[in-house]
Amino acid sequence: MFQRCVSLTRLLPAAALALFLAACGRAPSPVLLPEDGSGVGAYPGAGNEHFTGLHPSQFPIHGIDVSWWNGDIDWRAVQASGVKFAWIKATEGGDYLDPKFLDNWRGAKAAGVLRGAYHFVWWCRPGHEQVEWFKRNVPHERDALPPVLDVEFQHTSRNCRKKLDRREVVQKMRLMLHEMERHYGRKPIIYVTVDFYAEMMHPHEFSDYPVWVRSTKFEPSVHYPGRRWAFWQYQSDGRIPGIRGKTDRNAFYGTREQWRAWLAGGR
Repeated sequence: MFQRCVSLTRLLPAAALALFLAACGRAPSPVLLPEDGSGVGAYPGAGNEHFTGLHPSQFPIHGIDVSWWNGDIDWRAVQASGVKFAWIKATEGGDYLDPKFLDNWRGAKAAGVLRGAYHFVWWCRPGHEQVEWFKRNVPHERDALPPVLDVEFQHTSRNCRKKLDRREVVQKMRLMLHEMERHYGRKPIIYVTVDFYAEMMHPHEFSDYPVWVRSTKFEPSVHYPGRRWAFWQYQSDGRIPGIRGKTDRNAFYGTREQWRAWLAGGR
């Protein structure tokens, strides 16, 4: 759409140009990413809780998240396409290991794609069992991204229809996050969906942790008002060379320099 608008500007007198571009929905200018005063670059998400008009194209660092559902992945093709990072599903609950985890873990590293692992929380299992299962299956490697705790409702589950209590949820998450950080030496990231955030985390729970938000139809401020975020899952039907079918796409909130500072900050 925007490219068509740009070509039409050649036909307009100068006086009408500004109004035309505004009506055309021109992409917003890149936002200024504030520093946090630490001297090592901005904390991802610092100050962005108030930004509107964001678009994924404003951010230079993009990545994906994958699981067995994505099938066999050609990681070299993925890397060549410009993907900078990948989170790979590792575990779920206290006894499930994604059958493609080790293949993806090794393949991404061999291709030069920075990667981390995520755990899908199963609310019917004790937190200590789940984090021990994650630790048993996810290698502690210095070049890995921080671990991710994936928190969502399980409305379609056949054997875990437990009604969640906010206080119990927060307690379980705290336990798992603390143990992940102790074991891997980096502050974990929380991946959260819109409905779970609204009921369990809004507005201030876990403000001391980086958050990875899912918002595929609107910019994050619509569904996560007042919440700073570090990563944005902005598309669920992306197409990436090396992956057959659709895949999730994500953006890091920061410049290239801030990305490098964030990578170095916890190692």
